[in-house]
Amino acid sequence: MLNVKRKFEALGEKALAFIRYIGGVTVFFSEILYWIIHPPFRVRHVIKQAEKIGASSLPIVSLISLFTGMVLALQSAYQMQKIQAEMYIASLVALSMIRELGPVLTALIVAGRCGAAITAEIGTMKVTEQIDALEALATNPINYLVVPRFWALLISLITLTIYSDFIGITGGYLVGVCKLRIPHYTYVKMTFDPLTQSDMRNGLYKSFVFAIVICVVACFEGMRAKEGAEGVGKATTSSVVRSFVLIIVCDCLLTAFMYFFGR
Repeated sequence: MLNVKRKFEALGEKALAFIRYIGGVTVFFSEILYWIIHPPFRVRHVIKQAEKIGASSLPIVSLISLFTGMVLALQSAYQMQKIQAEMYIASLVALSMIRELGPVLTALIVAGRCGAAITAEIGTMKVTEQIDALEALATNPINYLVVPRFWALLISLITLTIYSDFIGITGGYLVGVCKLRIPHYTYVKMTFDPLTQSDMRNGLYKSFVFAIVICVVACFEGMRAKEGAEGVGKATTSSVVRSFVLIIVCDCLLTAFMYFFGR
């Protein structure tokens, strides 16, 4: 009986901790929204962060997107060749990249590469009391540290997603035209004919949501980092794991919403 009681107590503590976490994230996000529209506007900080997040991520995004497009084309070729429908490989690659793989893969790359760095930077400032020093100088830490990263992530992730879509389609084109001998005109036509404005718009909507998720989780975990290097390490790990999970969950929810209501 005592063991059952302890299990229920542990379950209740976890539920309360989860509710407290959701409440903390909600309050934190509301503060970000407040400072987005209130001065001072730190344009230089936004540009600097966009360079660190966007420009520095181009090589890894290029590599992963290119090979993803090539693998999609090669894997789909097995089935398409059996029914003499190789021309539809172009449509499959384009729709897969723009609707799903482009936004999701890019968001996962940015969350793992830049989200972890943001958490480590802010967490280090937290444990070394630099954030307390900002508050002592009458500088709001969310306005100074979080808002520039928020804008930089929005701009960078949307731009990187568009770039990722193009590189992935290029990878499929290389396989389709050079390996499978699909005529250039046919491949290009079958790439763009099935695409609609809704497909491209929905992919960018996903990137917008993913950028918010990455920024809020990374900065929130950094702000609540505990003392010492171990605390910063735990906050960084937690940031990456939770960002990954939330990106996949949000992708599922957004895909379902767009399927039922976005047509």
